[in-house]
Amino acid sequence: MLQSRSKILHLKSCRGRKVRVVREHYLRERVSCYSSLCQADCANDSKVLPGDLTHYMVPDAGVVADYLEILEFRELQGIVFTQTACQAVQHSKGRRQYSRIRNLLKDPRHDCVLFANEFQEYSYCAREKGESQEKWQTRCVYSAAVWYYNHLAGMINIVMITEDLDAVARYSSLNSGVYVISVKDYLENFWEQLRAAHELYSSLSQALQEKESECTEREYTEHLPAEVLGAGVKSGRYIKGMLEVSKHHPQNEASVLTHGFSNKKTDVSSSVLVCDSKSRNRAVHGDVVVVELLPKSEWRGKVTALTEGQGEEKNGEDNESKPLPTGRVVGIHQRNWRDYVVTFPLREGNQSQSRNSQRILSVPWDRRIPKIRISTQQADALQDHRVVVRIDSWESTSLYPNGHSVRVLGRAGELETEIQTILIENSINVLPFSDAQLREMPINSPEKPWSVDPAQVLERRDLRESHLVFSIDPRGCEDVDDTLSVRSLNNGKVLELGVHIADVTHFVKEGSLTDLEARTRATTYYLADRRYDMLPAVLSADLCSLLGGVDRYAMSVLWELDAHTFAVNKVWYGRTLIRSSYQLHYELAQTLLNGEQVEVPELAKLDTKEKDAKLAELTQALEMLRLVARHLRAQRDREGALELEGVEVRAQLDEERNITALVPRQPLEVHETVAECMIYANHWVARKIQETFPYQALLRRHPPPREEFFSELVESAAAKGFTIKTRSNKALADSLNQAVDLDDPLVNRLLRRMATHAMSQALYFSTGAQPQDQYYHYGLALDRYTHFTSPIRRYADIVVHRLLTAAIDMENGVVPGKALASNKDLEETAQHINKKNRAAKRAQKLSTELFQCLYFKERDPETEQHCVADAVIYSIRDDGVLVFVPEYGVNGPVYMKNRENQVVAVGQDGRCEWQSGSVRRHTDHITTTSALGTSSFRLFDHITVRISVHSSRHHADSLHLDVISNKPHHSAESQQPRSQGHRQLVQEVVRQAEEAHQQAQEKAAQRPKLSKEEREFCQSKTPNLYSLLEEVRELALMDLQTSQSYSHYSKIVILQ
Repeated sequence: MLQSRSKILHLKSCRGRKVRVVREHYLRERVSCYSSLCQADCANDSKVLPGDLTHYMVPDAGVVADYLEILEFRELQGIVFTQTACQAVQHSKGRRQYSRIRNLLKDPRHDCVLFANEFQEYSYCAREKGESQEKWQTRCVYSAAVWYYNHLAGMINIVMITEDLDAVARYSSLNSGVYVISVKDYLENFWEQLRAAHELYSSLSQALQEKESECTEREYTEHLPAEVLGAGVKSGRYIKGMLEVSKHHPQNEASVLTHGFSNKKTDVSSSVLVCDSKSRNRAVHGDVVVVELLPKSEWRGKVTALTEGQGEEKNGEDNESKPLPTGRVVGIHQRNWRDYVVTFPLREGNQSQSRNSQRILSVPWDRRIPKIRISTQQADALQDHRVVVRIDSWESTSLYPNGHSVRVLGRAGELETEIQTILIENSINVLPFSDAQLREMPINSPEKPWSVDPAQVLERRDLRESHLVFSIDPRGCEDVDDTLSVRSLNNGKVLELGVHIADVTHFVKEGSLTDLEARTRATTYYLADRRYDMLPAVLSADLCSLLGGVDRYAMSVLWELDAHTFAVNKVWYGRTLIRSSYQLHYELAQTLLNGEQVEVPELAKLDTKEKDAKLAELTQALEMLRLVARHLRAQRDREGALELEGVEVRAQLDEERNITALVPRQPLEVHETVAECMIYANHWVARKIQETFPYQALLRRHPPPREEFFSELVESAAAKGFTIKTRSNKALADSLNQAVDLDDPLVNRLLRRMATHAMSQALYFSTGAQPQDQYYHYGLALDRYTHFTSPIRRYADIVVHRLLTAAIDMENGVVPGKALASNKDLEETAQHINKKNRAAKRAQKLSTELFQCLYFKERDPETEQHCVADAVIYSIRDDGVLVFVPEYGVNGPVYMKNRENQVVAVGQDGRCEWQSGSVRRHTDHITTTSALGTSSFRLFDHITVRISVHSSRHHADSLHLDVISNKPHHSAESQQPRSQGHRQLVQEVVRQAEEAHQQAQEKAAQRPKLSKEEREFCQSKTPNLYSLLEEVRELALMDLQTSQSYSHYSKIVILQ
């Protein structure tokens, strides 16, 4: 039965007039309580609170607003969020914090529910005349707590927590069983051992106490109201976009990227330049902002000079590009603050401090983030530590934002601290898999081995006896996502090609805890010395890994191809049962294709006759596979597929994780053979799911790059007499193939590298969110593409597997058991995966750079021969050049002018030194003039550089390159012996590492218990290199600076 009450709201119109609004408010007797202790048969149709707790906790509106971070601890269970508190947060803190509450309520890993107290007849409280809104909200929450206690018949105590001391005094003794205490008392009485929560509470409390700025003078202009910003964007007066602060000039240069935001058509093509911190007006890197264009007379250009080390940034007009649309920030549409890693400055006497705390300006690890003012009692103790902080506010009266510390990571410079810094800076949160998630996993142990379900044998197509199935992966691969098969049919007239992918969705049910965790992670994170798996190890390294000689579930695509034309006669999709006969690594497969003698482990125990027969069968299958792959590649080449440059290298570590060598991977044809088969499968699966679900299929598109991004490539190629055409992918591919310098093969590689740099990013999307002409994959020259072949390490592939299963069911007349995600939900998932993929690649790049620095940090650059290397100039700047070091894959700036205004002077023998002089930039070269004369450094010149490490207390270490000669490091004759010596060194390091790995495996076999790291994180301790080929292909669609570093170049095919 409903009861109606009148609710009077006093609102303000957009013009500031006060408006009195009367609304009907309906009350119900039956409102769900979401407790498993309920005896009143409430309609609790979603997650419920457990009944085995000592109490339920009800936070008031102030606690939810100010201490939500504490409520996000998973250890805190039985939390009841009231409708009153949530609405208060929505109005006072905005959409971002309100969304955090909604995500908590939806996440089954958190024991919390929402109680609609304002619609419950007996918990509703009308606001009394003269009562403040805060007092009324507290009374509403207390009334809800009392209702809960009575509704559950006193079976469980209710604890209301509030920071309102008057409320504690007023309500604490009114009802037995309903306790009202402060947050501090709650933590001390119920969660004494949860020290992280206590420390966070202390930090938040200090930040709240000192929230009022000490300064009343306005430092920045006030942001315009939201309604004014919205109207301005619609009219075209203002422009909305995301603020991206320059990595190289963070103090003086930022851009507002407008692509993807709804703006009225203006003269602005893709971005607006914001030149200084005042114009930035308290916006932080990553915020969605609204800008107003300045008059064209005030437009500026981007800085074209290099910025050296930690020095002051140069911002003179002589070092700027042509003027670009320039503006100033007038409002913030959405804050995108995250966790930031900071260090504390060295203690100075003028730091403000009180009896209990010190207010200091912490320095973020990310140079693009402004200093953050925090209050702490541990400033002296944490001088050399990295600390996680969060921004609370940035008032117009403060030069810097105010924040609070969250936790201490560890001492700066230690490997674990730096790795955790990289993860946090990229918003990567990889907690250990929970017990609840691991309980969902199937058991596979010596005592209870896993076996194939007989019911699955009946439902699946059994390929165990009919098909020769094998995998080809990097040596030592654990998570084998894919296997292949190929055979001749119909007296050689037909070839059957099969791609068989691990059937992860059989084990990971949609909506399960494991599925939710996999979606949250979205990908497996590969760092230089470790990986963080998307799925628990029992799946990723065991039951979902298509290992040799064991029965496994798979999702398969089988094509029947004409043996002469390779035209597709028939394609079959479905669930299969396979047993891989051979688990090959790339080098072994290539050796077999080369016709060389090699031992195949699976054949080692057979007699000679049987071994020869099976070896011939395997070799024939590999040759057929290569034949098919060559045709598929040629077909894509005719359509304009691009071949760009990528880098793949492995950091060889010793037992103490010290980097001992940089091991490049040599390109093999078998790499492209496997790659083409995976591309083919991804393409055909994309066709299948898009044709079945035109508006809710997950595909991957690669937009064509904008023409202006190719300017540097075109100009650099012209310097060597080559013409690069960019009107289409076909024209670009053909012109890159022709741009070959017979005397220096690095020229073509660097041109391909520049083409890679110009590429836009490949993105996942829902087909209902884009017109069909936007489905095209520019790099692969395919009309439709998706990811199907790596479900162990990519959540997108899991989504695609579910879509393919639903498509197969519909084709067979089977009604899907669960409704598919809507276009809106699928697009939201796609955007989440895109975001996590970008974070994963940044983290991979940063960890590689970390180990680069570790490699060179222990070496004396003045005496160590490995610190001197050949470098190639690939770009000219106002005061220096950018170079690439092929021996290590390192790229970076080389300065021709230093802070003392000295320039690089070249002697007669080519050696370089610093002297007074001048520097001048030209289109294809840069000249320095000094007492020794004038010297030129041209595009694609080989010079000799010395590599050293620039250490920073607050930021990540970086490599520093100094030119020491304008000549190549070695002539061809003298370079060969060193190259051979380096190769022998690498081979020796690899041999020792393999022996150490084998010994470790033998030791692990004798010790059945998991290692400490596996117990703690449920993940593999060493990096699995299976991902590298796929990751390198993806890197071809990104700025190559985000790729892995320090390797010889290897030609690759763009895949992702």
